[in-house]
Amino acid sequence: MESKARRPYRMGARAAAVETTRARILEAAVALWMQRWYDDVTLQHIADEAGVSVQTIVNHFDGKDGLADAVADWVASQAAVTRQAPTGDVAAIVAVLFADYERHGDANVLWTAQMDRVPAIARAAAHARGQHRAWLERVFADRLPAPGPAREHALNLHYAATDVYLWKLWRRDLGLSREDAERAMRDLLTSIDPRKRHDA
Repeated sequence: MESKARRPYRMGARAAAVETTRARILEAAVALWMQRWYDDVTLQHIADEAGVSVQTIVNHFDGKDGLADAVADWVASQAAVTRQAPTGDVAAIVAVLFADYERHGDANVLWTAQMDRVPAIARAAAHARGQHRAWLERVFADRLPAPGPAREHALNLHYAATDVYLWKLWRRDLGLSREDAERAMRDLLTSIDPRKRHDA
């Protein structure tokens, strides 16, 4: 009877340990890939960072590509949680977006630069684009036209105005302060509001 009573506890503890190890591997991979090129990070590097063996990573993710896919999903889930902004409030929308880009923008640019030669990154980038578009449809729902060509045009403008490369241009290439860069994005978003355009 005692062994049966303890078995569910042992199974629960084992499952928790498995999830803890998986999370540790993901966090190690994210930390390394945020700073270095995909090809420059080996499974051994990630194993050392996470304090596990390479075989443990393979057991959890089937290899480097599988781990990259899992990292992309994890990063996407984090973005979905942190990018909470009220519909139609341009200042709040920009502030939320910049909070995300200031944390992950450099890593996003680094990963995107590699998507033409790393299939896992190409899949992650496609997923991220879809998520960003869905986010734009939600936070700008008050200003977007009804489904059709005009809506697609407006979404394309909003996507360009909020893309991570525009953040990079302002913050990294031109050296704008965060305050000035946020103001620039707010002004740009205000200028492309379809409700104020007569040529849409």
